[in-house]
Amino acid sequence: MSPTAHPTGSTDAFAVHDDEVLTGEAVALDLQPLGLGLRIAGGLIDAVVGWGLVLLIVGWGLQSLAAGGVLDEATLQIATIIAYVVCFAGIPITVETLTRGRSLGRLAVGGRIVRADGGAVGFRHAFVRGLVGVLEIYLTFGGLALVVAAFTPRGQRLGDLVAGTHSERDRRPPLPAAPPEAPPALADWARVADVARLPDRTDQRIARFAAGAHRMHPAVRARLAADLVREAAPFVSPAPAAPPEAALAAIAAVRRTRERQALLAENARAGALAPGG
Repeated sequence: MSPTAHPTGSTDAFAVHDDEVLTGEAVALDLQPLGLGLRIAGGLIDAVVGWGLVLLIVGWGLQSLAAGGVLDEATLQIATIIAYVVCFAGIPITVETLTRGRSLGRLAVGGRIVRADGGAVGFRHAFVRGLVGVLEIYLTFGGLALVVAAFTPRGQRLGDLVAGTHSERDRRPPLPAAPPEAPPALADWARVADVARLPDRTDQRIARFAAGAHRMHPAVRARLAADLVREAAPFVSPAPAAPPEAALAAIAAVRRTRERQALLAENARAGALAPGG
């Protein structure tokens, strides 16, 4: 999960993009939707489990009872219909409600169902998805769900659109390691420095310089450091009162530290919306 950063003064500071979720507090979270391929794989796993239960209950259990004379033909038909309803609607709805959006297939592919605002789903969402799922998954062999998901931004099937849900990627890469701190002489500057307006291209060049400066020839290093300081000067306030190389190390440290803090804050907000959060 990456932070949603909007530079101060940007005209799209309040824009919410397709891969972002707007919470009730008007905070945009960058929650990545689960890819269509993984959704299909997870759905196939759940479908296989559903059909396996049907074969076990209907094909073996009920037929055995009927063969033993325990069930007559009419009762067998009623029990068979009930078994289909339980396996294809009742169990998925119950599991999704109790696990707050997960299932065996979603656990396998690393996804979960969430509300439109990123929060955990409840019984109402699971009930709507389960009922619509009988039509679009089992009665049409997944064809309707696949067609609808292929034309929605987050790969939502018809049940998701009706229930107001989508499938979110539940497995996220670990946070980056804590970045190096700014040079001690610039510690006070780092606490008040404004480096948010630094262009991404310049920021990347500074980060590469800070990481590889020790391998450069001293003359080349000094010249490149001076050039980068001049390039960054219009976007850094106040200017660090230090030699170019120390100034660049401080700028890189401040940028990385604040990016990591933004990631931690966003993870905390997303965790509050997650099941058990």
